Amino acid sequence: MVDSGKADGARGTSGGGGRLHAYRVRGAGRSGVVLWAGGRGDEPDRVLASAEAGRRRVPVFVTVRQARAYARRRGWGPAAPGAGTLELVRVQRWLADPLRRRVPAGTVLEAWNFFEDLARGLGAAHRLPRQGAVHDSAYEKLFAGGCADWTPDEQRAVLELVAAGVDLWDSSS
Repeated sequence: MVDSGKADGARGTSGGGGRLHAYRVRGAGRSGVVLWAGGRGDEPDRVLASAEAGRRRVPVFVTVRQARAYARRRGWGPAAPGAGTLELVRVQRWLADPLRRRVPAGTVLEAWNFFEDLARGLGAAHRLPRQGAVHDSAYEKLFAGGCADWTPDEQRAVLELVAAGVDLWDSSS
């Protein structure tokens, strides 16, 4: 992902990575548009973060147009005029009552991926739970649409990861 902070320097579109895309996140408490870059080759994806006053922050915009203008001013060109959308509010509703609400599987999967990319952009992987075999198993079931088959440990692992991701998103600016 692009880093506009002086610590890493702006090194092209993503520190040698893929093209920028606007990505809208609609949460219960916080919503906005961020810039995301797919990794090139083996590089992982990241959400754009900049270093300000010794702290990494995610620039969050009200509109896709503002995000694109921000990127253009820095010489970075988003790949497409539109934006993908993460309906984080659906995940937050599930988190509020996971025993009574049905898992929004596709949205949870998208949120999980977003939180990993966000953590990488912020240099904050430590803010998400360390993932192990139980996460891998839960992710595979989620990817296949089989989250109803989660074991109690898998569900706990997903809830913990997603809750930590929501906290990371809420504190990222």
